[in-house]
Amino acid sequence: MATAIALHPLGRWQARCEALSPLAWLGLQAAALWPHWRWAGARLADGSDDPLGLAALAALGVWVWRHEPLLRGAPRQGWLYAAGVLTALATLALFHLPPLLGAVLAVLALAAGLRSVMPSGQPWLPVAGLAVLALPVVSSLQFYAGYPLRLVTAEISTWVLQLAGLAAERSGTTMWVQGRQVIVDAPCSGVQMVWMAYFCACVVAAFSGVRDRAMLARLPAVGGAGAGRQRAAQQRAGRARSAAGAGVRGAA
Repeated sequence: MATAIALHPLGRWQARCEALSPLAWLGLQAAALWPHWRWAGARLADGSDDPLGLAALAALGVWVWRHEPLLRGAPRQGWLYAAGVLTALATLALFHLPPLLGAVLAVLALAAGLRSVMPSGQPWLPVAGLAVLALPVVSSLQFYAGYPLRLVTAEISTWVLQLAGLAAERSGTTMWVQGRQVIVDAPCSGVQMVWMAYFCACVVAAFSGVRDRAMLARLPAVGGAGAGRQRAAQQRAGRARSAAGAGVRGAA
């Protein structure tokens, strides 16, 4: 009976499919989602977004390369179904959602497919995080969250300068410090620093095997630390400009 199945064309086709490696199946899934990668590549090529995602993509590639010999031949059914549903949603998103949201669904579909064949005991959340960070998301975050973050940065910087005894006041995202104008521009919003903080956290967690639950508990602190470091840098820069301005007036 087994010989008859093996000789039947459908049996031979099934045997070929079963002989494919897990990485080959992931490659086929990625190929099915190619419109999303084309959009991401075009956005990166036209210079509308920072190429930070390439670092996340490289880290993700290294992780897959290191763990490829350990990938399961038999996928976990639950995650396999999740990958199929997310792939279908990502395809529908091509017609109904903005490209960035569709690309997020696509990388989550691919991450779910990877989770279905990942070896036991390996964290999945940092790997999925690297997949999302590989997308060109920085300019979108700057557009939607950059201005509110710049307002917060300017307000906190003004408070600190006032506590230090300097004459400082805020007008929008601009500060007036000792009569000098200090503009809190887009790079000072903290978006890039937050991206870098999450990138470093995902890389460390993925390669050191930090459990998903432990990483999930620390995610808010990671983002807060990144934004805090950006605000501290902005405050130091503001104080330096004020001190330089005072020195110039004193010399005059």
